[in-house]
Amino acid sequence: MDAIAVLIPCYNEEKTVEKVVADFKAVLPEATVYVYDNNSTDRTAQLAEAAGAVVRREYMQGKGNVLRRMFREIDAECYILVDGDDTYPAEAAPEMARLVRERQADMVVGDRLSSTYFTENKRPFHNFGNSLVRASINRLFGAQIQDIMTGYRAFSFEFVKTFPVLSRGFEIETEMSIHAVQRNMQVENVVIDYRDRPAGSVSKLNTYSDGAKVLGTILRLYKNYRPFGFFTTIAVVLAVISLLFMAPVLAEYLATGLVPRFPTLIVCGFVMVAALMLFVAGVILSSLLAKDKRDFEFHLQQAAVWKAKARPAALRPASKGTTLRLAAPVLRVFPFGFPFDKIGIPIAHCVHNLDPNFPVGVSMVGACPPMLTDLNFWYGAQNRERYPK
Repeated sequence: MDAIAVLIPCYNEEKTVEKVVADFKAVLPEATVYVYDNNSTDRTAQLAEAAGAVVRREYMQGKGNVLRRMFREIDAECYILVDGDDTYPAEAAPEMARLVRERQADMVVGDRLSSTYFTENKRPFHNFGNSLVRASINRLFGAQIQDIMTGYRAFSFEFVKTFPVLSRGFEIETEMSIHAVQRNMQVENVVIDYRDRPAGSVSKLNTYSDGAKVLGTILRLYKNYRPFGFFTTIAVVLAVISLLFMAPVLAEYLATGLVPRFPTLIVCGFVMVAALMLFVAGVILSSLLAKDKRDFEFHLQQAAVWKAKARPAALRPASKGTTLRLAAPVLRVFPFGFPFDKIGIPIAHCVHNLDPNFPVGVSMVGACPPMLTDLNFWYGAQNRERYPK
C-alpha cells in the first residue's frame, strides 16, 4: 500500500504531462505518481515514464473508465486525483493530503470557482455550466461543495474502495460529488489558483454533449438517491393535470346530472391512478434506500479492515506484541504445520485473537490450541480466560 498515490488520467497530454509529474514528485516526494494512458496517439506515456511516473493503460475510452481501473488496482492511504493538463497547482496537494490523513476527510475538493476560474477560463459557456451544476446539486442534495466539476481532488482509502464508478466520461466528477454527499462522507474544500491550458494543449471536454451528459447524470442520481422527492414531484404534477381537466366535467355533472365527456373523465381517472402509483413507488424506494444506507455503513467498516490488511507490516499498530516473535518457536516445534483444524478451534479466530490486523493465512502462528496455554508459551491471561481448560 502506498502512503500517497497521485493519479493522473491522460489522453494526448504530451504538452503538459511531463511537467505535471515533475511538479507532484517535487511537492510530494513520498508519493507514487501513476499515469494512466487512455489510448493516447502521441508521446504521453513515454514522457510520463521518463519523468518518473508509473505508467499503466486503460483501453476503454473515457475518464470514468480510467478512474474505475485506477480505484480497482491501486491501494493507498491517500489518493490525489489531478488532470494531466497542468491547470491545477501541485502546491495545494500537501494540504489536501493532510486533510485526508490527519482530519479523516473522505474527499477534499480543489475549489477553482472561488478563485481564478472565471477569469482564467476562456472556453464559452463553461463558466455558466459550472455555476449551474454547482447550484443544482447543492440545492437538490443539500450539499456545500464549492466546485462540482473540478478534476483536482483527494480521497481516503474508504471512499475509493466503496465508490461504485458507473459513469464512463467526464460526468464522473458529478457522480463522485453526489456520492460523497449522499453517503454522509466528510467533504472539505480547498481554494486553489486555477490556470488555463498552455498554448497547444487542447481540452477533451465537449461543452454541449458532455454538458448534457452531466445534467442527465444529475437527474439520474437524484432519482436514485432521492426517490421520494423525485416520484412525488411527478405524482403531484400528474394529479394537478388530472384535477384541472376533471374539474369542468365534475362541475357539469353537479349542475345537470349528466357526464357528456366520458373520454375526458376516463383519461383523468387513469392519470390520477398513475399519480398514486408513482407516489407509492417513491415511498417504497425510499424505504429500500434507507436499507441501502445501512448496508453501506457496513461496507465502510469492511473497507477499514481491508485497509488494515493492506497496510505494510511495519506500519501496523502493535497488538499483543507476540505474533512475529513467536513464529520461530512454533515453526521449530511444528515445521510442517500443526493440524489445528482437528482440535476444533478455527484458525481465523485464533489469528484474530493474537492480532486483529494480522492477515488470516499468513502464518500458522495465530493458530493457538488450548493445550499450549498451560505452557505460558505465548498466551496471556486474557487468552486463557477466553479458552478455559
